[in-house]
Amino acid sequence: MLVAWLAALALLGAVAWQRLRVSTDLRSFMPAPATPDQRLLMEQLGEGPGSRLLLLAIAGQPGERLATLSRQLAAALRQDPRYTQVLNGSFDIGALDERLLPYRYLLSPTLDHQRMDAAFLRDELEQRLDDLSSPAATLLKGLLPRDPTLEVLKLAERWSPPKSPETRDGVWFSAQDEALLLVQTRAPGFDPEAQVQAIDGIRQAFDRLPDHGGATLTFSGPGYFSVVANAQTRGQAEWIGRVSTVGFVLLLLLAYRSIGSLLLSALPIASAALAGIVALIVSFPQVHGITLAFGFTLLGVAQEYPIRVLSHRRAGEDAVQSVRDLWPLLLTAIASACIAYLAFYASGVGGLEQLAVFTVTGLLVAGFSTRYLLPRLLPARVHDVAAMPWLLRARRLAEALPRPRWLPPLVALAAAIMLAVAPGPFWQNDLSALTPLPKDLLLRDARLRADLGAPDVRYLLVLQAVDEQGVLALSERLEPSLEALVARHAVDAVELPSRYLPSVAVQQARQRRLPDRATLGQALREAQQGLPFQPGLFAPFADDVEQARQLPALTPARFAASPLGQRLSTMLVSRDGHWLGLGTLSGVHDVAALRALASQSDGMVRLLDLKATAESLVVDYRTRILHALLVATALLVLAIALALRSLRRAWHVLAPMTLATFLVLAVERAAGVEISLFHLVALILAAGLGLHYALFFERDTGDAAEQRRTLHATLVCVASALLVFGMLAWSPIPVLRAIGLTVSLGVAFHFCLSILMAPHARQG
Repeated sequence: MLVAWLAALALLGAVAWQRLRVSTDLRSFMPAPATPDQRLLMEQLGEGPGSRLLLLAIAGQPGERLATLSRQLAAALRQDPRYTQVLNGSFDIGALDERLLPYRYLLSPTLDHQRMDAAFLRDELEQRLDDLSSPAATLLKGLLPRDPTLEVLKLAERWSPPKSPETRDGVWFSAQDEALLLVQTRAPGFDPEAQVQAIDGIRQAFDRLPDHGGATLTFSGPGYFSVVANAQTRGQAEWIGRVSTVGFVLLLLLAYRSIGSLLLSALPIASAALAGIVALIVSFPQVHGITLAFGFTLLGVAQEYPIRVLSHRRAGEDAVQSVRDLWPLLLTAIASACIAYLAFYASGVGGLEQLAVFTVTGLLVAGFSTRYLLPRLLPARVHDVAAMPWLLRARRLAEALPRPRWLPPLVALAAAIMLAVAPGPFWQNDLSALTPLPKDLLLRDARLRADLGAPDVRYLLVLQAVDEQGVLALSERLEPSLEALVARHAVDAVELPSRYLPSVAVQQARQRRLPDRATLGQALREAQQGLPFQPGLFAPFADDVEQARQLPALTPARFAASPLGQRLSTMLVSRDGHWLGLGTLSGVHDVAALRALASQSDGMVRLLDLKATAESLVVDYRTRILHALLVATALLVLAIALALRSLRRAWHVLAPMTLATFLVLAVERAAGVEISLFHLVALILAAGLGLHYALFFERDTGDAAEQRRTLHATLVCVASALLVFGMLAWSPIPVLRAIGLTVSLGVAFHFCLSILMAPHARQG
């Protein structure tokens, strides 16, 4: 049987290895958006322009050397398809595709207030003479015949971030003498694995630069944060997992003094984990990494099943018979835990549905393998734990404890008082409070974001129209009002879709202002009189203008072929029969002024507060889970009452579990802890453990030795849970700390109340 069991595990492991596809998109653990703003939030979290930005700083070398490294790194990254835009303050003619260069006269606002006549051209050519005697002469010589008015440079300046840092040696620098770059990745910001590849690509490109020794490259931005948070959480979990595993093994060796029993007891847990993974593979195309992490944590309940079997074995008794006597209560515990975990499936959240499938499958497999497979493999000779002297004294002490009838109402009253006087809000709706990122990293991001004028990650200006052209036209109409707000310092900078691509109507108006070839030729001859430019030098310029007069207007679809097409595509979104334009904001100082501007648009413009929308999403998420938990609680009460066939016995099981759960909440709230979604998950886990304690303490066979075995099994379960989750409680990562602290408190309270509220045992 052992060989067959191991072969089945090997088969499940092979299926998991070959077919498991792990997703890292954190949006899988967010509820389905219920409002348009929530839907837009979910898209912007992963696909929005702000979430894709990486902020880079190069330091550690003299300014000239840093400027060279910045230019070299930008040039290397612009050749890499993983990055859709690389900005460092230097001019990049590649920002406009060669085939689209004639469109520069339709994209630039120069002709909105100026005619391309002899006076205009004369002024431009005189400026070019001055430029040719400047350090920029090398750049201009190649550009001048085709673009004497420097429309390409004007567009490059227009397409640079609205608020740019100080420029030295042609590139951006911070006040701390760091060379700065903005890189927009093609990968979504909420995909840590893809962001790892993007960041590694930047590091490799930097390491290949000549003479980069001594210079340091630092990162910031949402994508980098997701990588750091993922690595820190995974590192902490793995370290705690290794240490707690060693501790758990030592604990079981101390408790049962049998290496064989210890190894065999691991088989139901391994079966549970592999069966849960295979169930996920069958049910879902991809499995989220957080599902596996939380799932293995919640499967901690299943470790109690083999522990109960090992502790309840009598000397000389067949293991199969021992488990058969224990099975009705163990089955009740398994069914109760499955009911509690099914609340995750009823939440309607993809990640939690996966979590429910994994844990329920795992618990069932662990329970039934413990019942039907494990007993047939356990050694015939066993050390009866009931004979341990210390356990005899511990049982006497537990039995001597008073069971006052006033204890439940007293605990309930104390919990209610603590909840009533607890400081601060009850619920934690701000997801940023759970970030594992160190404060110095957040402060550096704020500084670099201010230096670079990067978009604010909280506010978006949302423009709505029937089609793309309507959005672009609305964007153009808003530009003067928003420029006035910038002048009033209500906001530092605004970036609208029309900044990159004007509407067709505006392009056609500019096209009509372009002179024909003959008129332009005459204007050029007049403008060149007395200037040292060779005749015919500007023929490429005349050809481009003539071509621009005949071109069809540039559409977003055609513009997508340019390097900036990806940037525009993130700012134009099709939604339910209409189009949205997304304007990014930098340095918002007066939210009321922006709201007032939006209120004057007849609903066509609105200011979206992503933080407030995220909090509303969290509230909806929590409400779904709480509703599912209420249903699960009702089913749990019914299942326990039917299994025990007595309301009185059900009270002795459910009352300590309920009181302990509220006591955990009360203590955490009294300590100023705001309850998050992770606390709720931990409370469910702690309640599942506590239910087991209460079920077995309530069981009274009239056999003092059996009572000692029950106490032994429960003490081992409590010690193992405190070992694992007590370490999590000391983690510096808020999410892990929330889970560890909540479960540790829950285990302690459940254990104490289960003893104190259990009836005194009969002595047979």
